[in-house]
Order: sequence, then C-alpha cells, then structure tokens
Amino acid sequence: MSTSTFRAPGAPNLARSVRARRTGAVPGLLYRPAVPADPKKAAEVDLRLEAWARALDLFPAAWSGDFAGFGFGRAVALQHPGAADLDRLTAAGKLLLAENVVDSCYCEVSEGRGASARGLGGRLVIAQSALDPYHGDPATEERWRHGVQADGPLRSYHWALKEYAAFATPSQTGRLVHDIARLHLGYLGEAAWAETGHMPHVWEYLTMRQFNNFRPCLSLVDAVDGYELPEALYARPEIQRVTALACNATTIVNDLYSFTKELASDPTHPNLPVVVAAEERCGLRAAYLESVEIHNRIMTAFEEEAAAVSALSPLVERYTGGLAAWVAGNHEWHATNSHRYHLPDYW
Repeated sequence: MSTSTFRAPGAPNLARSVRARRTGAVPGLLYRPAVPADPKKAAEVDLRLEAWARALDLFPAAWSGDFAGFGFGRAVALQHPGAADLDRLTAAGKLLLAENVVDSCYCEVSEGRGASARGLGGRLVIAQSALDPYHGDPATEERWRHGVQADGPLRSYHWALKEYAAFATPSQTGRLVHDIARLHLGYLGEAAWAETGHMPHVWEYLTMRQFNNFRPCLSLVDAVDGYELPEALYARPEIQRVTALACNATTIVNDLYSFTKELASDPTHPNLPVVVAAEERCGLRAAYLESVEIHNRIMTAFEEEAAAVSALSPLVERYTGGLAAWVAGNHEWHATNSHRYHLPDYW
C-alpha cells in the first residue's frame, strides 16, 4: 500500500457564505422518500435522552448547544418508523448518542475536544470492553468496572447497551457488539492514514468506510421493530451483502452532506469527493458530482438485490424493508438538518 503524502486537491468552489449555500436534497441523488417523523415521539425521545445524558454526565463542556442541534429524537424517529414502542426508540437513540460521544471525544481531532489519532487504538480497545466486558479475577474485574464508570464515553456505551440488551435477544445484542468492533476498526484505519499522511485510492477509502459507517445503527432494525431475523438467516451471504450495501449507501450520503462542514473544519480531511479529486486529478466540483454517481450505483444495487432476497421469506422482506426505511430516514435527517449541513454551490 502506498503511503504517499496527502496534498489537498485545491480550494473548493464553495458559496461565499453559509447563507448562500443550498439546503435540501443533493440534486441527482437517488433516495426513497422517508416516512415523516412523528414530532411528539421525536420530542419525547429528546427529553428522555437529554435527561439520561445529564444523569450520566456525558456532555463535555465544549458540547454546549450541540445536543438540540443534532436532533437525536428526530433522527431515530425517521430511521425507525416501525418501532414497536417508545422505549425501543429511546434505546436506539441512546446507542446513537453513545456512538457520537465516543467518536467526538476519542476520534474527532478537528473538533478540539482532546481527541488524537495517536494512541487511538488503546482508547478504542477499552471502549470495546464497555460493550464486551472483561472477565477475570474479582479484584481485576472491579478495577475494570471502576475504570469504565469513571469515563463519560465508556459510561455511555455501557449503559446504552445494557438498556438495549434488556429487550433484544442475546443474538441481536452480540450482533451489535460485533458491528461496533467493525466501527472501531474503521476508526483505526482512518486514523492510521491521518498519521502517515496517506491519501487512499477510491477503492481503499470505500473499503475503510464499509467499516467506519452506520452499520451499528442498522443492526438494530429488527429489534427496535419488535422481532428478530434469526441468526441462520442473518448470516447468509446474500443478507450480509444487502446489509452492507445499505450501510455503504447511507455512509456516502453522510460524506456528501457533511462535505462543506468537514472542509471548513479541516481541509485535509479525506472524504469521498476529496479522495476522488486526488485520484482523478480533477476539481472538487467534478469529484463531488462523481461521488453522487458512486452513491447512486451502490443504492441501485441495494434496491435490486434487496428485492431479490426478499423472496426468501416474509421475515427477510420485513428486514430489508427496515433497512430501506433506515436509509430513507437517515437521508431525510441529513437533507433537512440545516443546523449541521449545507451543500456546496455546485448546481
């Protein structure tokens, strides 16, 4: 693998002010309309999440105002329109919040919260233990428990998983723990490239994003909706493939909507348009539009292959429908969250 030094592909041709930037859906992007979020459910989930986060003392001082702007309640209400009840929707929100706390406090160097690529592996292996507990002699286990409860990101993982596991099956819980380990591996890959100054090829970047993506959130769709896709079905290669395609499509959506935000905070941060621009030696506008097409090809593959595997059983059809609903809801959240995202002036 090459470790060529990263060079920014040139200044973006962005609008002159945030006010001038477009909001709404990315033109030309393929997406399904989302089921509208119930505003009462979203508001109630937000109240529960904020009370939970305050009780666990999860918010760093630098997060003042971030909670309301993110819109966790609306996010999960959009992503899980078939949620069996408000408690399960709240549990999904707690896991989403916990994943963001860990990412922001441990990984996001640009956010100025003490995170660093250096030593990230050590932090993430301890974070994984908050989900996949240490087993040993009683004295060491007690020291481990104390260490987990002494740190906000670790507390958030521990208690969010505990609430989820109260209604999910052991198989569903184990699936989530495994998928968060995948997420941590993706964080480490991205951090390693940042340390070495490596600009990945497009295929390398997309491979990394298959790990550093929203898969832990999509792992929940059956449990939140009140049923289980059995492990024997979930593990089938064709089910794994449509799950990965759904996760990859929605992760590129995040790259597209967060593009101007990431460039403003760190112009050297690789996202899909930046990586395409470096590989194709083109401007960011052309690279951004090509990234839309990459998304559309993955989204088309998901739609076609999900339709094919749905014929396996009504339960698989329900599961693929839950994946599609999550992808649609997540797109709607990105497209309408003007507090966080603004599109470049490329149209």
